Amino acid sequence: MENNITRVAIDGPAAAGKSTVAKMVADQLAFVYVDTGAMYRALTLKVINEKIQIENERAVIDLLQQTSIDLIQNKSGQTVLLDGVDVTEEIRSQSVNLLVSKIAQINGVRKEMVHRQKLLAENKSIVMDGRDIGTHVIPGAEVKIFLIASAEERAKRRHRENIEKGIPSDYEQIVKEIKDRDELDYNRKISPLVKAEGAVEIDTTSLTINEVVKEILMEVNKINSK
Repeated sequence: MENNITRVAIDGPAAAGKSTVAKMVADQLAFVYVDTGAMYRALTLKVINEKIQIENERAVIDLLQQTSIDLIQNKSGQTVLLDGVDVTEEIRSQSVNLLVSKIAQINGVRKEMVHRQKLLAENKSIVMDGRDIGTHVIPGAEVKIFLIASAEERAKRRHRENIEKGIPSDYEQIVKEIKDRDELDYNRKISPLVKAEGAVEIDTTSLTINEVVKEILMEVNKINSK
């Protein structure tokens, strides 16, 4: 590895546990953690707040060019600042969930976000999670992971999270939303969700979070022991 830098790319569909696992892996390794999905969510929140029609792609791209999105490391994981304002909780709202994949399909948005994410990954040991990290953002990552789980299991997790946070939640509706999101993510023209070449696939359906983290750390250790 060049300069003792190790980059870990974690990809996978919605609610596969990427962010939770990535935070824990980064913490264990003392690496920088970057949740790229939060960047798309922050832009989506601003699009909603500014009442911009998502069909107006030029307006969405222009908005992004005028938008500052910062990811700040802290003890609890990561704080998301949108134009200097903490929106860490707000970007997880149902309204953002429903629109974020459509925003992420816009070519100009994707290109700009990938550019920003590449800059974040420069010259540092990092754990980055998203949909196209191992394929487009850091295709040279030393460790590539692709997390999967059944739609039903992913819906159970999200439903449970919502209940714990006191957010109204409908399991059947979440299953539908996740399947719809998968359809968009796997079939979009720009950077579709695919397993990167050389990525290790981990089915998290019947695994605990700690078991998934352990498997990823084993992959990192294999690289570091070479």
